[in-house]
Amino acid sequence: MTFSNQSLTNVSAEQQFQGLLERGLFSALTTVPCCVFLFINVTMLFTLRSKSVFCETSRYILLYNLLFADTAQLVVSQLLYIIAFCRMKLTYPVCGVLTLFAVLANEISPLTLVLMSLERYVAVCYPLRHATIITTRNTAVSIIAVWAFSSLNVLTRVFLLLEFPFEDLESLQMKDFCSNIAMSIGPMSVNYDNAYTCFLFVSAAVAITSSYVGVMIAARSASTDKASAHKARNTLLLHLVQLCLSLSSTIYTPMLIALSKSVARLVFVRVQNVFYVCIFIFPRCLSSLIYGIRDKTIRPILVYHLCCRLKLSAKSEVSP
Repeated sequence: MTFSNQSLTNVSAEQQFQGLLERGLFSALTTVPCCVFLFINVTMLFTLRSKSVFCETSRYILLYNLLFADTAQLVVSQLLYIIAFCRMKLTYPVCGVLTLFAVLANEISPLTLVLMSLERYVAVCYPLRHATIITTRNTAVSIIAVWAFSSLNVLTRVFLLLEFPFEDLESLQMKDFCSNIAMSIGPMSVNYDNAYTCFLFVSAAVAITSSYVGVMIAARSASTDKASAHKARNTLLLHLVQLCLSLSSTIYTPMLIALSKSVARLVFVRVQNVFYVCIFIFPRCLSSLIYGIRDKTIRPILVYHLCCRLKLSAKSEVSP
């Protein structure tokens, strides 16, 4: 009997060790790419503030706003992931602040993509008026309007959360890990979240598609610069791809809920980690890779900073 109990204890300890080892492996597989992408994004943000041309050109200012929102979303998402990995249970107020900040950063991206698409549309279709319409001041006002509109949505979510009878709870300590699912309290919050998400992405898709159609029509005109129109068309297509990737993060939660009802817990955790890397981490770095590689003005400066000034060091070693 004693031997049997000891064998069961050894098996249980071995299973716990295997579970801990697997959790550590999955954590490393998600944290390492996140750190790499964070380094690329931060370097890109630094690059966009390293030259005056980037600070005075509207499309670079919009790109900085897009990258800032993506980086903030990446930081908060990874923070929540680490908290869940450490099995820490937060209080509702702390979790609410983190998730609402993540929601704010996530909604900035599609709205900024709309502004960037409109900027390209004006550049191709109204080249003579581009300098008077797309000014630094107008760009700043547009960015402020985007943040104000997104903040208004966050305030609405806060009011919906306040309707929940928290005073009836024994404690404000959460029983589950902090996530957007855990903070979707009540059917009204869920319905509002779904309705707003549909409105946001349908509006953004219509705006970007309309800009693309406008550029296509302008490209057929004899007075339009064909090379500029072709480049703008490709840029708008990339904006549509980025919008679809941003939309994929909104279906992440419903997809996980449906998956949790049909597969085992261990399989669910594994799939969740894969989805987290593909849906949350990778799209947040896509903007840096796309614009850092495509833009001839950004590319040499970004490579210079990413290589930690190795080129400068090599020159100094060669020179007598």
